[in-house]
Amino acid sequence: MTASDRLDLTFAALADPTRRAILARLALGEASVMELAQPFAMSQPAISKHLKVLEQAGLISRGRDAQRRPCRIEGRPFAEAEEWLEDYRQFWEGQFRKLDALLAELKAKKGSRGRKR
Repeated sequence: MTASDRLDLTFAALADPTRRAILARLALGEASVMELAQPFAMSQPAISKHLKVLEQAGLISRGRDAQRRPCRIEGRPFAEAEEWLEDYRQFWEGQFRKLDALLAELKAKKGSRGRKR
């Protein structure tokens, strides 16, 4: 699987608000499927489908603890997404610095014209 494929899976999984809420809960610590389903008005099979999407994207993993299969958040896909987004953050920061410089230049020109009168 390519880095682009992994990003596609990550962003597709993050596009759903229920999955983002599940990830927010797992950021506090591992939880069972039943614990994750509790705050949602949906069936356990529906939550399991969301978990499957998150697992396929590598955003969560499931362990084995006797009869319990606790879910936990995984960091690698988030790091890959952050790395991809970093290039765009740097681009836009550069654009904003150029805009700030232009605005400062225009303000200085306007100020110097006002004093000549």
